[in-house]
Amino acid sequence: MKVKLSEFLEEKIPVLEEIIEKLSQKYRYVSILGSDVRGKRYLVTEDIKISDSNWNERGFVVRIYDGLYLEYSFDEIDDSIVDSLNEKVIKEFERFEGPVLECPLIEEEKEEGVFEGEVEILPETVDAGKKIKMLSSMRDHAYSISESLANFWAIYEEVNVSKVFLSGKKHLNQSYVWTQGYLQAIVRKDEKTKYSYEGYSGMKGAEILEEMVSGVDKVVKEAESLIDSTRIEPGEYDVICSPDVAGVIAHEAFGHGVEMDMFVKGRAKAVEYLGREVASKLVTMHDGARAAKQVASYFFDDEGVIGKDTIIIDKGILKGGISDLISSLRLGTKPTGNGRRESFERKAYSRMTNTFFEPGNDKLDDMISSIKHGYFLEKVSSGMEDPKNWGIQCWILYGREIKDGRLTDRIVSPILMTGYVPDLLKSISMVSEDLELSGVGACGKGHKEFVKVSSGGPYIKARARLG
Repeated sequence: MKVKLSEFLEEKIPVLEEIIEKLSQKYRYVSILGSDVRGKRYLVTEDIKISDSNWNERGFVVRIYDGLYLEYSFDEIDDSIVDSLNEKVIKEFERFEGPVLECPLIEEEKEEGVFEGEVEILPETVDAGKKIKMLSSMRDHAYSISESLANFWAIYEEVNVSKVFLSGKKHLNQSYVWTQGYLQAIVRKDEKTKYSYEGYSGMKGAEILEEMVSGVDKVVKEAESLIDSTRIEPGEYDVICSPDVAGVIAHEAFGHGVEMDMFVKGRAKAVEYLGREVASKLVTMHDGARAAKQVASYFFDDEGVIGKDTIIIDKGILKGGISDLISSLRLGTKPTGNGRRESFERKAYSRMTNTFFEPGNDKLDDMISSIKHGYFLEKVSSGMEDPKNWGIQCWILYGREIKDGRLTDRIVSPILMTGYVPDLLKSISMVSEDLELSGVGACGKGHKEFVKVSSGGPYIKARARLG
């Protein structure tokens, strides 16, 4: 079923066009992004809660160029909006003293386009009662199969995105739905408490609820298996990273590290290594709204740039970064369609979208059999990196021991993986044929400015420092 542009934005387009026409008589560049994002979050645990999605927003941001770029956001439009914007521009320039860091004018080509996403089941066609009933059934089944289950969470979130971007030469519309689901089992036995989780996401509709049903047994049994886990002996090991662990490495290692607004600010070590070897020849890494179909996919970014598939690392060589429009103007590079806002009230930054390693040619069984002693790492808890010095830390929920080419019954949990990014990436010696991406989380710029992202890849074999 097609996802249509919201009636709210459809009705506002003629008014927005009129605003652009009037402002363009005075300023060399004018654009408006209109956003109407609405969604619901359903939580079933001991209690049942239905709330608005944290991603909900409705409003507009206008960008004006008059020697430098100024932006103003608003959520209501009346007859005085143009006069009001002109007054704000004048006041803003009066505030500046001394030299101003100028930026080149955005040179646009004529571009029109409409994107309508398609899902099997539009979320609004399924009533809230049925969604709660399905989530409650998952919870009840979890308790029926485990005596050690202390708590169980079933979460489903649906978000309907409508956006328009208008300027003197561009007229772009996009409307799509993304959904995500989350199952978490917490088990307790002999004063030990462990948990596991399973995530589901995609540019999908309410059909994702059916996918979640099949994951209940797995997440409960996985949590129970961690009760008898032990701590790992710190050291360097051969490891196989599952796609979600490989994804967080990609995200932290050369995701944040190549956001090109950091190039402008001199805060990224990656700028010194462009065109140089930073990883194994088996490593090719992508980012882009059109590189995959997941929660971070879109037709155009929040600056009206069509989404792309950007190759960041090509067979081990660092090729380039991902940029917002203003950063690309200052650096003299082509924009990659990665200008994203937390909401219409926030600034656009260079941000990741779908970040992942490209699949290789190896079989997972062959990868396991190649390891004398090491670990199979699964389930990411969190990750962080330092784009200035290329240090990386990833918390991983658990690892399964590999001995003499076979998985043993020994499980270690939790695990901290640390290292220097190029050392870790250069140690990659096998890459599987698989490709999996997950988008149940969000990414912040530092500690704020959150946007939806996805990450993943194939299984990878590497040498890593674990503790």
